[in-house]
Amino acid sequence: MPEFHLRQQFNQAPEEIFSRVGFSGDHSRTIALVQSGAYDIGAVNFKVWERELASGNIHPDKVSVIWETPVYPDYQWTIRGDVDQRWGEGFKQRVQLALLSLQNPELLNAFPRSRFIKATNAGFEPVAEVARSIGLID
Repeated sequence: MPEFHLRQQFNQAPEEIFSRVGFSGDHSRTIALVQSGAYDIGAVNFKVWERELASGNIHPDKVSVIWETPVYPDYQWTIRGDVDQRWGEGFKQRVQLALLSLQNPELLNAFPRSRFIKATNAGFEPVAEVARSIGLID
């Protein structure tokens, strides 16, 4: 998503806009790298931003939000199509029910989420459109 929106705004790839592009591999690490001055700018999940801010790990005098992407589907769980044949009829539904019924705050915080909602392939079409537009998929 960050690459898509940069391309939309500047009509260039990130590598053409910035002298150096990096990938920290972790949203909390990206925040820390921007805050330290190692990165000039970073893209992070807003839930992670809010958690780090609430935890006191973000110093607003050193780093701040400059833009938020529009809402889009994110973080789905995917299961193989053959799981019912392999693990028994109804296995896929039992896994889905287990995730949708999860209420343990400690487990949910590991994601970080307060709950899971049912997703569909059609709901992720906006993400697929972005991926096609920047050449990630055909």
